[in-house]
Amino acid sequence: MTVRLPRSGAASFFAGLTVAASMPPWGWWPLAFVGIAWFHSISRDASSRRGAFGTGAVFMLGWLLPATAWMWFISAPGWIVACVLFAVLHGIAEAVIWRTRKHAVLQPLAHGLVEALRFSWPFGGVPLASLAISQAQSPVAPVARVVGVIGVTWFVWQLSVSSRTRKRRALALIVLALVVVAAAPTGRPVDGSPEVRVAVVQGGGPQGTRAINTDPRIVHLRHIDVTRRIEPADKVDIVVWPENVVDVADFRASREYGEIAAEAKRLGVPFLVGVTEDAGPGRFTNKQIVVLPDGSIGDEYDKVRRVPFGEYIPMRGVLRAIGAPVDQVPTDAVSGTTRGLLTVPLDKSTISGDNVPEVRVATAISWEIFFAGRVNEGIEDGATLVVNPTNGSSYRGTILQTQQLASSRIRAIESARNVIQAAPTGFSGFVNDGDVVSRTRIGEASVIVSDVPLRTGRTWYSRLGDGPIILVMLVAFGYLISRRSREDDANPTRATRR
Repeated sequence: MTVRLPRSGAASFFAGLTVAASMPPWGWWPLAFVGIAWFHSISRDASSRRGAFGTGAVFMLGWLLPATAWMWFISAPGWIVACVLFAVLHGIAEAVIWRTRKHAVLQPLAHGLVEALRFSWPFGGVPLASLAISQAQSPVAPVARVVGVIGVTWFVWQLSVSSRTRKRRALALIVLALVVVAAAPTGRPVDGSPEVRVAVVQGGGPQGTRAINTDPRIVHLRHIDVTRRIEPADKVDIVVWPENVVDVADFRASREYGEIAAEAKRLGVPFLVGVTEDAGPGRFTNKQIVVLPDGSIGDEYDKVRRVPFGEYIPMRGVLRAIGAPVDQVPTDAVSGTTRGLLTVPLDKSTISGDNVPEVRVATAISWEIFFAGRVNEGIEDGATLVVNPTNGSSYRGTILQTQQLASSRIRAIESARNVIQAAPTGFSGFVNDGDVVSRTRIGEASVIVSDVPLRTGRTWYSRLGDGPIILVMLVAFGYLISRRSREDDANPTRATRR
């Protein structure tokens, strides 16, 4: 016993590392199936409930520690606490299903429900390094059009387990998925198939910087300089700037507003600009603002989903009392209350020659792209494309940036819309039908331009959301667990052996 537990723990950890390697930036997506199948073979042989808990927790540590290592740059203790918290939740899931007859069916349900939980708790949800992100460029990704990321988690886990235990069940799952995905709607072009030419401005500069020690004027001027590379002859219809590259006390009274308005007038097109403004002592807003060609301000959207420990400090007073470095985030973002939509008027024909009076843009600022509901609000309100202005300049490496781009790919599939991502130091890019068609490099100063088709229609997932998927999983899990309890009551000898 004393030898077996460490061996099973080490094997569980390496199985978790295998799943981590399927995540961006590594992106070897087949390893998700290998790692989960390996973990299943270990977990089903756990000799005690405590051992089952340990294998589940250690497996998730192997998965999450490398795949969320970017959190180190926000808070090293917070990174460890988050990984341990979620590892404990997955460990509990394994302990609950220990030695069940339907372990191969219960395990995907149990861990899928835990992943659904961390999409909403704590702090409104921390959907990091989810299983669906690992499949953004795999043949499994279109399943998100039907059941979303939680359904993808269940499908990948169940397929991994079935491919090891019951290959006929795995084949049946694949065939069923192909039939359902083929039948599911994929959206359609807006009448007349109009396109808009969108320019994304990436100012460039170093990574690993924080707002508290960065001159915001320099960041703004980088984006002005790059914007000046765009000429009226380029015939762009919309210009998109990244998240919070304008950091001022009052945007309307700032010289930055005047400089952006001058560029909008020069090009004769609306700008979507990321602005951070003061909102009282110790408070700020993070919004995307439409600046029109005549220099006036149009629609605005305030970010709703704030980044815990990045844009605000939960329990600031308690953490300060125990010596936590809360001054690294000296002010807290004010959460917005509006739906994720910007209306962008166009006063001339688009690049496709169509007269489109306005473009309705589903807007998910930075962190919000990890939450399908934030994008789907705009789709429900008639958005024909999606914009994700973001700012990953605080983090070194590419773990977060690549996972965010993978999440944009999943959102494109779920919503049947093109997604435009704009970041000050990368990655900026265009996603069409879940495929990245253009992308900048980290740190470069660049303008990328693409003709983006406007799309309408709703996928099944867009209409249903996560609720029905979670409900079905809960009912199935509850039924199988209660059935086990009834079997144990009927056969107390077997229950004692467990």
